[in-house]
Amino acid sequence: LGTCFGASLNPSDMGMLLLQVSCLCGSAPCLLCGCCPSAKNSTISRLLFTFFLFLGTLVSIIMIIPGVEKELHKLPGFCEGSGSVLGVQTHVDCGSFLGHKAVYRMGFAMAAFFFLFAMIMVCVRSSKDPRAAVQNGFWFFKFLVLVGITVGAFYIPDGAFTSVWFYFGVVGSFLFILIQLVLLIDFAHSWSQLWLRNAGESNAKGWYAALCVITFIFYATSIAAIVLLYVYYTKPEGCTEGKVLISINLILCLIVSAVSILPKIQDAQPHSGLLQASLITLYTVYVTWSALANVPTQTCNPTLLVRNSTGSATATQLLTTWWDAPSIVGLIIFILCTLFISVRSSDHPQVNKLMLTEESTAGVGSEAAAMENGLHHAYDNEQDGVSYNYTFFHLCLLLAALYIMMTLTNWYRPDESLRVLTSPWTAVWVKICSSWAGLLLYLWTLVAPLVLPDRDFS
Repeated sequence: LGTCFGASLNPSDMGMLLLQVSCLCGSAPCLLCGCCPSAKNSTISRLLFTFFLFLGTLVSIIMIIPGVEKELHKLPGFCEGSGSVLGVQTHVDCGSFLGHKAVYRMGFAMAAFFFLFAMIMVCVRSSKDPRAAVQNGFWFFKFLVLVGITVGAFYIPDGAFTSVWFYFGVVGSFLFILIQLVLLIDFAHSWSQLWLRNAGESNAKGWYAALCVITFIFYATSIAAIVLLYVYYTKPEGCTEGKVLISINLILCLIVSAVSILPKIQDAQPHSGLLQASLITLYTVYVTWSALANVPTQTCNPTLLVRNSTGSATATQLLTTWWDAPSIVGLIIFILCTLFISVRSSDHPQVNKLMLTEESTAGVGSEAAAMENGLHHAYDNEQDGVSYNYTFFHLCLLLAALYIMMTLTNWYRPDESLRVLTSPWTAVWVKICSSWAGLLLYLWTLVAPLVLPDRDFS
């Protein structure tokens, strides 16, 4: 068979085949086709690792689809033959928690994969380090490692795994929400500076009009959302927690909006304004909505999903799908943030220091040479120093994997009887605290130049 196959290929075809096979074991430059523009080796590597994360997310989404979830019991060793399901003996319907269990296993596999590479890449300073070749190449073998860890994760005994891994997911999700907030604040400042610079250079009033329109849309959406939160997640009598949380975040949003346009703040930061404050307000309202969607009281949370051990729901607690609106919005934000981490560094040095990213000028000559020769490939821009911290990047993807694991399962966990998946108050307070941390962080970006006048916050 091998002889016939070899005979059917001419030497040029055989050479092309060998080249493609070698690319699976080589570095990122091989993975760009001729029609692709030249790109930095560091950017291609980040995008490929992000692709692995998205691939694992897609598998998790498929596994939690009700029709697919019912078939997971056919996986060998996953349900049949196991001693228990989430700590419950096998007389309990094995199909009730399989989607939840599968997403946790997939989340563990992705987290373990990125943790492994985070440890391997500690203190890599440039592409001259032999470990940089592992970071930027051997993609086929990396995929095999991820598949192997995933298969092994599905053989983890139930026991206390779900309960323990839930708290890992909570901590990781909280940290990833903070990363989202840093990126959002940076994006808001960059957006405002870009439009104001365009307005100043072109002397066109249209840029100022666009700023006003976008700001108005953000604030109008936030006000409408807050009204809906009061209508659907509070009652005239009771639901005190919801009323307090919504009111506190509303007051905090008003405070940061007012501070952003104070004369002293404007003098210290001419580019600060209501556009950034409106975007932060909108995101805070979303996080508040997401937190209220996890309130475990049915009367105060009309979107509460409760699933019992028989896979059905009670008459007053109908369950149609794991997907609710906050989860869908959270998934979209997750995708945007991970892509943001992968493809760009910040325009602000302070954010680059915080996120451990800094665009290197190394490789510029390689890019120019590639363009002159008409070649389209990834060029090494890290010979003199890495453009991002490899370990920190993998830790960010690890936290992203934990965040998407919690998002896909709505932050639910088995109750004390291990017969019902319910929403704990832990999820509510983690999300609310993350919203407060984000508002405080944004407030600090406004007042820092006044508090520390000797430091450069340009």
